[in-house]
Amino acid sequence: MSDIRSQIKFGTDGWRAVISDTFTFENVRIVAQAVADWVNKNNSQFAQKSASIGFDNRFLSAEYAQAFAEVFAANGIKSYLSDTSVPTPALSFGVVGLKNVCGIMITASHNPAKFNGIKIKTAVGGAAAKDITNTVEGYLRQTTVKRLIYAEAVKQGLVVVYDFKKEYVKFLRGYINLKKMKTAKFKVLADIMHGSGRDLMLQILKGTGIKLTLMREDVNPGFDGSKPEPIPECLQVMMGRMKKEKFDFGHVLDGDADRIAAVMPGGEFVSPQKILGLLILHLVRNRKIEGGIVKTLCGTTMLDNIAKKLDRKLYETPVGFKYISDLMVSEKIVAGGEEAGGMGLPNYIPERDGTLAGLLLLEMMVYNKRNFKQLVEDMEREFGRYYYSRLDYSMDAKKVDLNKLKTISSVLGKKVVEVKDFDGVKLICENEDWLMFRPSGTEPLVRIYAEAKSLKRSKDILEFGRQQVDPK
Repeated sequence: MSDIRSQIKFGTDGWRAVISDTFTFENVRIVAQAVADWVNKNNSQFAQKSASIGFDNRFLSAEYAQAFAEVFAANGIKSYLSDTSVPTPALSFGVVGLKNVCGIMITASHNPAKFNGIKIKTAVGGAAAKDITNTVEGYLRQTTVKRLIYAEAVKQGLVVVYDFKKEYVKFLRGYINLKKMKTAKFKVLADIMHGSGRDLMLQILKGTGIKLTLMREDVNPGFDGSKPEPIPECLQVMMGRMKKEKFDFGHVLDGDADRIAAVMPGGEFVSPQKILGLLILHLVRNRKIEGGIVKTLCGTTMLDNIAKKLDRKLYETPVGFKYISDLMVSEKIVAGGEEAGGMGLPNYIPERDGTLAGLLLLEMMVYNKRNFKQLVEDMEREFGRYYYSRLDYSMDAKKVDLNKLKTISSVLGKKVVEVKDFDGVKLICENEDWLMFRPSGTEPLVRIYAEAKSLKRSKDILEFGRQQVDPK
């Protein structure tokens, strides 16, 4: 029992492991039985016990999803099993629409091809909180795994093959202003990164004047020998096309389409922090959405400036989208985002959605009659240009003395005027420079973040930070 619990641990975004090593059909069924026990024992408020199950384009994802459905069926839980690979937010949207107890997404998101994983979604469509995943882990191997063969489960109506994309596409087409976009002439390049976003953008934008070109929209479980993560090193081909071809906007989705990145005309990568700033400006100024703004502790100072000028309350959370998701349930929020590219949006489920975020950026271009690069430049002129850097430094995270780091009084000649320590340590300087340390709880590394008003100084601050945790 202790062995299986050491193998299967849910992090901030599910359980992930290497296929055929720890991520095996046996272990997937063990997890499925534990989730089934949680559904049946801890959710008495639901008269009918049902769940939605989706999967991405990874090796054996569809088969793992079917294995999950067989275990649920044997435990009396009706499953709506996706008829094809599907974005995680589409699955979460389906959970809410079908009034399920939960959703299960078979995906390793942006991890390399050898990984697969399991995400648990709650009845409101957000990520399962730690109390839920801890409970599920506690049920591992407490009950003998039950299984009803797939064909029999379908025959008994305990597994229903379901199209999650239909209602999702319909909702997104209603969310954006298609009428206003009907005569737009922008050219867009969308890099799907072989993920489960597939051709959904084409379906959503049908009937508009947007000329959308897809790349890497096919199924390729090997991900070109890379990984479906929307970061510059994985986007060299797309950035090259944006430089050479006359596109107005480059939109990137990760492997399960819940995260976004963007590339400007000319091929320059745009950080998710700037994407969040643009989304907030569009939603407040063009769409007149009310509410506060959410950023994580390592979010850019530009968001503080935006919140101040728009007279909106700024919430600052620990790193992790689940904290943003919780606020979106309890408070009125315009938008919230994380540095990895997860964006939470209003009048929707409390879930990241890279497709919807990209559509809103495109809508902003239409409203403002500006291409993406012009929008970014407009925002930086108004709210300041900041350069953000991050280093994942390999070392024993337990050796990092956070109390000592809190005593640093200056950073490269600038006085530290504020220290925040609710998630690692963040040192804020008198000139708006900042440096942050965040030891990993799951990997042997410490994450170091820095921001300044020049790229060189940002990099210099990052190196200063590295020297504080490892002077060699």
